[in-house]
Amino acid sequence: MHSQTMRRSTIERQRSRTTWTLFVAVALGSTALYAAFTAAPLVAREIGASRAWSGVPGAASIIGTALGSTVLSWVMARRGRRAGLALGWAIGVFGGVVAAIAVAASAFAGLLLAMALIGIGHAATQLSRFAATDIHPEERRPLILGWVVWASTIGAALGPSLLGAGRAAARVFDATPLSGAFVIVVVFYVVALLCGEALRPDPTELAVDDTTTEMSSNVSALRSSPHVRAALILMVVGQVAMILIMTMTPVHVSEHGHGLGVVGLVMSSHLIGMFAFAPPIGKLVGRIGSLKTAIIGMLLLTAAAAGAAGAPPDSSVLIGVSLFLLGLGWCFGFVAGSALLTKGLAYMARVRLQGSVDSIVWAFTAVASLSSGVLLATWSYAVLALIAGAIVVATLVFTATGRLRLEVVPATG
Repeated sequence: MHSQTMRRSTIERQRSRTTWTLFVAVALGSTALYAAFTAAPLVAREIGASRAWSGVPGAASIIGTALGSTVLSWVMARRGRRAGLALGWAIGVFGGVVAAIAVAASAFAGLLLAMALIGIGHAATQLSRFAATDIHPEERRPLILGWVVWASTIGAALGPSLLGAGRAAARVFDATPLSGAFVIVVVFYVVALLCGEALRPDPTELAVDDTTTEMSSNVSALRSSPHVRAALILMVVGQVAMILIMTMTPVHVSEHGHGLGVVGLVMSSHLIGMFAFAPPIGKLVGRIGSLKTAIIGMLLLTAAAAGAAGAPPDSSVLIGVSLFLLGLGWCFGFVAGSALLTKGLAYMARVRLQGSVDSIVWAFTAVASLSSGVLLATWSYAVLALIAGAIVVATLVFTATGRLRLEVVPATG
């Protein structure tokens, strides 16, 4: 009995240490990504890309995240979570180096390649939320999920605001001001990689199974279950609506006379909205369920889209408030949808499914990012925001008809 108590105590300490290590890694990885994501459309304009093409580097990072979600989860299923996460962050480091070189050479194609590699690093950061959550019993997962998502608040606050610090780094290397943002990317991904290597034991060894029998190994079959379909819908709609508006906001603000400092503050307000309230949202999911939580998020997204469409271009405050609400609405849906992917499945089935769902979500997000520049160039920022709002309203109507069900699939042999 004493030895069993000691073993349980050891496992709990290992779970706590692993969760905190992943928390720090998510903070570092998100800082790297959001510094790059904020700088990328500005770099694109600086090296001669049109407004329609200014969203393409962001889309490249999202395509990289979609690809990375599939590849890294495949590695995790075979070699453990640590191997997959470390691989992703190592690729992110390489992407930051390639980006700095591409900016110095004014090479748009090189910037696209670099952003795709940085996106693969972000896939590791995103999958970390499941690595941390899956090592805890089911009843604790929504709250743990919320706290790990909250770690990205640090990156949200630091990433865009480091554009100014990046300028100083660029002067040291006698490079263009925006190339300094990618020096930041390299530094933060390197430290995230060190955190990944410190995950011992591997989170796979600490994982908790929800079922006594293995689910189907067919990911397509798993995706057809009601609660997984619901998670997909909630996460895709939130991502698409958010990315349509967020991707072009730096360009919109910059083109109306605001400097890099204001661009950074507006984007920081948005990114803080995305992550700062994740822990109470996770607790709310545990109390009222994923569907009701997601509905709150969709209402916030609708208000944000209307605010962004109506805000005067010279009012950075109103745009910042709208972007904050946009991020907050996204967080409600993201936490609610992610929580659905942590229950009702055996561990290895969860690993495969989580990567597959993230890949689909980010593929839709890439389409939204690519479309955002075209929509801005063809119409206006206001029309772009209204289109995002219309997508969310359509989903609310779909939900009100009762077509979105959240039953968890039972275990089957």
